[in-house]
Amino acid sequence: MRAMVLEAPGRPLVERELPEPKAGPGQVLLRVRACGVCRTDLHVVDGELPDPKLPLVPGHQVVGVTREGRRLGVPWLGWACGECRYCTSGRENLCDFARFTGYTLDGGYAEWVVADLRFCLAIPRAYDDVRAAPLLCAGLIGYRALRLAGDGERVGLYGFGSSAHLVAQVARWQGRRVFAFTRPGDEGSQVFARQLGAVWAGGSDERPPEELDAAILFAPAGELVPAALRVLAKGGTVVAAGIHMSDIPGFPYELLWGERSVRSVANLTRVDGREFLELAPRVPVRADVETLPLSEADDALERLRTGRVRGSLVLVPGP
Repeated sequence: MRAMVLEAPGRPLVERELPEPKAGPGQVLLRVRACGVCRTDLHVVDGELPDPKLPLVPGHQVVGVTREGRRLGVPWLGWACGECRYCTSGRENLCDFARFTGYTLDGGYAEWVVADLRFCLAIPRAYDDVRAAPLLCAGLIGYRALRLAGDGERVGLYGFGSSAHLVAQVARWQGRRVFAFTRPGDEGSQVFARQLGAVWAGGSDERPPEELDAAILFAPAGELVPAALRVLAKGGTVVAAGIHMSDIPGFPYELLWGERSVRSVANLTRVDGREFLELAPRVPVRADVETLPLSEADDALERLRTGRVRGSLVLVPGP
């Protein structure tokens, strides 16, 4: 099979011919139909996440079909032990022994992928392969982050990319008001956010017209934590939704006082996946997608690295 392979962090992906993988007990072999490009892939490729499997096939927003024609999604959480105190308390996303698709397991930047059937997700019929792919991480992490942000009406989204453009649709459907924060001067993303129903859109260096009840940070910039706290109402929550973030600078206690809180989102659970994929067609959540051939995976990552993406990028291995 053709695959894009990471041989060492910080180096470009290399197109390789690899043996078709074999499914073991409890696993399923899927022909990849589409694989979303995620900022987490970028963190893996750039060496910001430690100890990836090497050589590695990245990609964890995978839509594929079995030889019998069953369509399944393969998300970031590829395996958990099921026995530790996290797994037995409904927190398999925190399992110390967990394995992750496209990081410690080979992922979907390829023509075929093997996955643990227990961790695969059924894809709603309302979505074609390409538009289903971003739901499997960008959508799922955004959904989990929105839940952990609480029930506040005024929600700020910092970094209006793949996750934010999906979760904004869920927030609006729930009756919330969305405030979108982009890179300073990124008028294109601000227009996009308003088109999706944001009541305000501006740069991350600006103050919104109202205090926020919650802020979700998708941009991996630690300096946004105190920036978000400065515009947060008392009792509000800042949720850091990325797996990697630059260091958070020091800030005065008064920004946190007033029962404000800062928390992170780590990975996802299968329950998250089932809940969100049942909800998405009802909203309906619509991914704004651009497709690229598998061979252009490096170009897709570079565009993500430099912020030249509207919505989601999805790799398609074949015609």
